[in-house]
Amino acid sequence: MTPVTAAALALLRANNPPLSRKAGSFLGQLAVDPTPMTEKQAAWFATLLERAGLPPLADGGDL
Repeated sequence: MTPVTAAALALLRANNPPLSRKAGSFLGQLAVDPTPMTEKQAAWFATLLERAGLPPLADGGDL
């Protein structure tokens, strides 16, 4: 399991603060699709991690 997949699944499980449908869909996509994130996606992912009180990815994600 990649760090991005693990972090996306952690966010989905935590659901705190509650996720929007758009955020849930995005995280589900990250969990199953190995396609690298764009810079904009990586920034949103970092924001979602921060809001949930989870640590940022060490390498910022796999851009």
